[in-house]
Amino acid sequence: MTTLKVHNIESAPAESKPLLEGSLKGFGMIPGLHGVLASSPETLKAYQTLHELFTNTSFNEEELTVVWQTINVEHECHYCVPAHTAIAGMMKVNESITEALRNETPLADAKLEALRTMTLTVVRNRGNVTQEDLDTFYAAGYSEQQVLEIILGVSQKVISNYTNHIAHTPVDAPFEKFAWSKK
Repeated sequence: MTTLKVHNIESAPAESKPLLEGSLKGFGMIPGLHGVLASSPETLKAYQTLHELFTNTSFNEEELTVVWQTINVEHECHYCVPAHTAIAGMMKVNESITEALRNETPLADAKLEALRTMTLTVVRNRGNVTQEDLDTFYAAGYSEQQVLEIILGVSQKVISNYTNHIAHTPVDAPFEKFAWSKK
């Protein structure tokens, strides 16, 4: 089994220390993922920047959760599914949405289900979507802007999901109660 080092502020490269200090300030802890990413200051900065950019898209809290968690589940990320379950709770996202995403069952809300379906299509087909896929997504009330924002979300989640696969990042204590594995 491969693992990567999980840094704290003291052990991190000098360029990562201020980024980890920002994580500590923002989360009250240094998430394990951030500690792993700290080995590459550029990758940690890229991840944090993508996170900020994605949270500032046109998506509301439910839609952010749908994109994040759809990707996390599809990528089978043992770390991000529990983390985003907790985050969804902090964002006051309806628990039924989170459970449907975790269990890969259709969402009751047709618009959110269209977002989940398009996100899966983008991930599974590596961006090779059809005009029919786009038309169905647009008919649900989304636009070209949201297609591009899904790609931004995928970019963020590729960094975290792939890192967690390689690092076997331990799930942080606050997220352990939301442990998940693919059924």
